[in-house]
Amino acid sequence: MSPSRGLLGRAQELTRLQELVVRARDGHSGAIVLSGEAGIGKTALLDALVADVSADVRVERMVASENEMELTFAGLQLLCGRLLTSSSVDLPEPRQRALECAFGLRAAGPPNPLHLGLGVRDLLTRVAGDGVLLCVVDDAQWLDESSARAIASVARRLSTERVAMVVAMRHPDDRFADLPQLAVSALSDADSRALLQRVLPGVIDQRVFDQLLVECRGNPLALRELPRSSVAGLAGGYALAGSLSLESRIERSLLARLDTLPPPTRTLLLLAAADPTGDPGLLWRASARLGLAPENLDLAQQADALHVSGRIQFRHPLIRSAIYRAASPAARRAVHAALADATYAQRDPDRRAWHRANATLQPAEDVAAALVQSADRARTRGGVAAAAAFLERAAQLTPELKARADRLIAAAESKLDAGAPDDALRLLDETRDHELNSLQTALVARLRARCEYALRRDRSAPRKLLAAAQALEPHDPVLARDTYMQALSAATYAGRLGEPGAIEEIAQAIMSSTATGALDSAPDLILRGQAQLALGGPSHALPVVRRAIAAFAEAPATDHRALAWMWFGGRAAQDIWDAEGLRTLAEKQVRLARAGGVLTVLPMALNLLMVARTFDGKLDGAEAICDDIDTILSITGHPLPLYGRIFLAAYRGHVDEVEARAPQLRADGHARGEGYALTVANMAEAVVYNGAGHYEKALASAREELPYVNELGHTMRTMLEVVEAASHLGERDLAGKAVERLHQVTNPVIDSSPWAAAFMALVHAMQDDDDGEAHYLRAIDGFERIRVPILKARSQLLYGEMLRRHGRRIDARAQLRSAESIFAECGMQGFADRARGELAVTGEKMRTRGTASADDLTDQERNVARLARDGLTNREIGARLFISSHTAEWHLRKVFAKLDVRSRNELWKVLPGPD
Repeated sequence: MSPSRGLLGRAQELTRLQELVVRARDGHSGAIVLSGEAGIGKTALLDALVADVSADVRVERMVASENEMELTFAGLQLLCGRLLTSSSVDLPEPRQRALECAFGLRAAGPPNPLHLGLGVRDLLTRVAGDGVLLCVVDDAQWLDESSARAIASVARRLSTERVAMVVAMRHPDDRFADLPQLAVSALSDADSRALLQRVLPGVIDQRVFDQLLVECRGNPLALRELPRSSVAGLAGGYALAGSLSLESRIERSLLARLDTLPPPTRTLLLLAAADPTGDPGLLWRASARLGLAPENLDLAQQADALHVSGRIQFRHPLIRSAIYRAASPAARRAVHAALADATYAQRDPDRRAWHRANATLQPAEDVAAALVQSADRARTRGGVAAAAAFLERAAQLTPELKARADRLIAAAESKLDAGAPDDALRLLDETRDHELNSLQTALVARLRARCEYALRRDRSAPRKLLAAAQALEPHDPVLARDTYMQALSAATYAGRLGEPGAIEEIAQAIMSSTATGALDSAPDLILRGQAQLALGGPSHALPVVRRAIAAFAEAPATDHRALAWMWFGGRAAQDIWDAEGLRTLAEKQVRLARAGGVLTVLPMALNLLMVARTFDGKLDGAEAICDDIDTILSITGHPLPLYGRIFLAAYRGHVDEVEARAPQLRADGHARGEGYALTVANMAEAVVYNGAGHYEKALASAREELPYVNELGHTMRTMLEVVEAASHLGERDLAGKAVERLHQVTNPVIDSSPWAAAFMALVHAMQDDDDGEAHYLRAIDGFERIRVPILKARSQLLYGEMLRRHGRRIDARAQLRSAESIFAECGMQGFADRARGELAVTGEKMRTRGTASADDLTDQERNVARLARDGLTNREIGARLFISSHTAEWHLRKVFAKLDVRSRNELWKVLPGPD
């Protein structure tokens, strides 16, 4: 392929786009985000790219529309919907189901985001076949949120599918920011002059010519269109006053060229602009309703405004937006009404409802009710933002005031769930004009408190949520208890940075609310149990929390409230030192949330499972879960603080990463008023520093948590880091304080919890000079029985260090060898290095690096090594093998150590031959 001669100054950009297609043909799929201001030449580059591709390249191209930003998965359907329905592709059932759910072809709840992304990728791969598929998405800034996140997720994971993807947009946003970028800049002065001379051949007043160059600022579309709009008006060089933006002037110029068309033809153009699907059949049906004739389309094509080739397409996306924006409201309503009448209700009810809404001026309950139904469908497909848009428009068209207030409240809740608390507050402000009943007043107060907490982590939000919960009790006891839990959770996460006494006040209110009536359901039990934990710790809460954990374990898949609350049960299991309860609830919640496609629950469920996997020493699995959470959040857009990365970095011994993350985490915690973030930062630093043997630094971080053991969770387990660091530094009094704090939270469960018993044996072992060995042996045995290898290995490491200090080097080696082996297997490099250092002090002759061969590598290590040998980055390796870049780096370090190589280039010596 060679750059098109029709483009000036774009050879470099076009060559890079063409190389993307060439690489896809060679089996190296990829994506590029093409960005630049309106008219800068993005569409021209795409046209040239598509025109130059060879016969074995199939092109699928779509242009996103501003009119459909509120329709969930509308953009993805434009790109892939026809491929799914017209191709005989054979996709795995879960992925087929996810696509059909996203496109409204099947009613089965919201699509699983992982299955959806893999389904889109599989679909594109199968369509490419033995050739190459080029996917082009133009005007991507107008993509609906769900489609944008799904397309970006697929683009990140392209590898060997022979698919090339180009996403063109004005300014790359967060959804596409981590993809390869290609910015299109202004033309050079020389190229601008050459292009302007093409447009204005002959003798031109030099002042006019120079002013045009200045006004157009190297924008190709401006250079082509502005001079054509009013050549006569340019005399003297004074016509182009800069009062309008360049984009507005370009749009005016484009419209000026259409002014001479007959009114029916301009109506047909507006009709096409209002329907981004480009469906000719729909256009003809709608045209007939408006009395438009086929020759109107002929005139539009002759004017070079649009053309028909399977789909109706405008010559440039700006023409579509310019036509739609310039039309009068009455003209827009007329074409939307025609499109609504021409859209098949059974095939595409949501687009029909949206067109009807845009065609309606006065309140109309039938139109509003149809929008509410569309909102319900959007919500079942995971389109919370779309549901909010439907409900907001429904509220505007609702004639009855009470129903209007209900719909405004529902729209505000959907806006908040979609991560737009500012918009939610705006909708709640509209309810001030309504006479609300007591239930509506309580619902508004609840939502306003949640919005303020989301926006500013308002310290008063927990108490405001408490007031809302109390106001809801007479009307909706179930929602009231949900709100009580939100209040307690907000206060707990605020912790030391929250309002003094808020946790106790909320917990007391919960105790009063749950004092009467049966507590049979798992959510009601855990609500009371969490309140008891907040007021008196495990000694008060043990019976109720155990009943709650058992109830969650037995809850059926159809109990959606229990599913949503199961995370609280898993958290409480940690507070009462119930290892099996933690594992059981973490695994069950993820299993049920995945099966049901409950995207609002799945990230939190995965977060709990990540904790359990880390607890079990399965750091690779925990890191894979973090990747899953990132993928889901990138698709749904739901905000969720993710602390797993810093914990994994700490356990892996990545000191630099922890030191980089912890200060930012503390700053964010203070900004959000979230004391829990400070606990996470302190514990992560303490773990990584203890692993590295930097005991002064470990103690400086860990001792910050001493006053907050009553907050339970990670705080009480940070006491292990205090005891270990203080014991190494001879700070016996400080270590003793930490042990005493642990006694307070473990005594109620010490006889029934092997986890608590082993934990206390370990901290006592570090303190008891006389009976330390017996304590260590009890700890090692206890952690072995409950299958917690990381704590078993830490116990063996500390025991081995004690034995070595007492001169029992042979006994020490046995413990240290076992500890080193477990640490290495789990990926805890810092602690493994510490164990190897202790072994060396005992006189153990360590195996020489490099004595292993490629045959000694695990399958995953071999895969990572081969890809690194072939020049892939850690990020590319992670995408290819579905692991994180951190995990790829960790495997590569193990490969280097085993094979005694120092760089990727040296891998060719030990791993020769093709992949």
